[in-house]
Amino acid sequence: MHVVKNKTQDQVEVAKGGLLDRRRFLLSGATFLSVAGVSQIASQSHAKDFSKFPDHMLTPGFPSEDYGVPSEYENHVKRLPEEVYGSAIITAAFTPLDQLNGIITPAGLHFSVHHNGIPDIAPENHQFMIHGLVENALKWSVEDLLNYPMVSRFHFLECSGNSAPNIISDKPLDWTCGHIHGQISGSLWTGVPLKYLLDEAGIKPNGEWAMCEGADSANHVRNIPLKKLYDDAIIAFYQNGERIRPDQGYPMRLFCPGYEGNMSVKWLHRIEISDIPSQSKDEQSLYMDVTSDGRIRQYSYTMEVKSVITKPSGKQGLPESGLYEISGFAWSGRGKVNKVEVSADGGKTWANAHLEGPVMDKCMTRFTIPWQWDGKETVLVSRATDEFGNVQPTRADWVSRFARFSHGHNNSINSWHISPEGKVSNIYV
Repeated sequence: MHVVKNKTQDQVEVAKGGLLDRRRFLLSGATFLSVAGVSQIASQSHAKDFSKFPDHMLTPGFPSEDYGVPSEYENHVKRLPEEVYGSAIITAAFTPLDQLNGIITPAGLHFSVHHNGIPDIAPENHQFMIHGLVENALKWSVEDLLNYPMVSRFHFLECSGNSAPNIISDKPLDWTCGHIHGQISGSLWTGVPLKYLLDEAGIKPNGEWAMCEGADSANHVRNIPLKKLYDDAIIAFYQNGERIRPDQGYPMRLFCPGYEGNMSVKWLHRIEISDIPSQSKDEQSLYMDVTSDGRIRQYSYTMEVKSVITKPSGKQGLPESGLYEISGFAWSGRGKVNKVEVSADGGKTWANAHLEGPVMDKCMTRFTIPWQWDGKETVLVSRATDEFGNVQPTRADWVSRFARFSHGHNNSINSWHISPEGKVSNIYV
């Protein structure tokens, strides 16, 4: 592999630490090095002998499966199972962000959180009801709703507890990006706009809140402002073109773009319209933010602007000094990402990364920037800004505003330490 050890006149440094101007870099014709797992760093491989045909070119291949699966050589790419709060009831499986690319998460790798297991619901046995402060209490079967007009939208979904390890732990944990930040995923969600059904039921003038309840044995409940349901909420039946899977709420789930993941109630079967929120057990026991002065903040729905570098990231390795592409995700629950800045000197100087299009509303956006690593110790950092001017805060700023045991909605800047040996690890700056 051709490696450029020194920058040419076409490789202009735009910030200290070796961050390069992307456009002029691409015109230079230089080649990137690849990021590898630390345990897999090896010497440069020898060129293959092309004078002989490999076995797979000499024999017929196998037929397609009824339902396609990934290559057996990619079976190491799996969700990361975790027990939450040491509980055997509330469990989660994390998305391996550092092993994926693009902005869409395969359905089988989408993160999942459930409070009492995944219910087995036959669609013919499931119904959905809207009642309370309505003119007509209505009930629909799944088959009924599948005949309504649908919309498809690309959106991220993020758990309110995503990135909690970087708040809970006083010392940075030497984990992968997926283990720390893997409770976010991106998909194409397809379903019925909830406003169609609300209008059909006829909301009374004093109706302002919706108590949304799932049909799981945990009886998960969240209260959502009615104006959000009218704005962009859908009842989702499809994810990435196929029916949503059981751990994503089959046969139907609520989806509230930009709101914390638990608001998109899975296995949705009931919405009760009221004039005030019901103060459910879930909101009282799990979904509150405690500030540093002891106040309690409820109904903090929106997942704020955030970014994370996925390559290079925790437990990965850089084989040698040279040219690399820094890559990651950014998102905002308030709208579109406007810019992402990257620093290769721990936040002292910054350079604008390239945002891969299309940049969509409340959707994951991939960013990249070329980087010339000189083989010295450094710290990589990313910082996102959304279209409304909201800027991702530092960890120190975030910690100063919330109680030490309050870890929801952590959108603070994440940092990766690069050792002279090329090992990448989590660090606080």
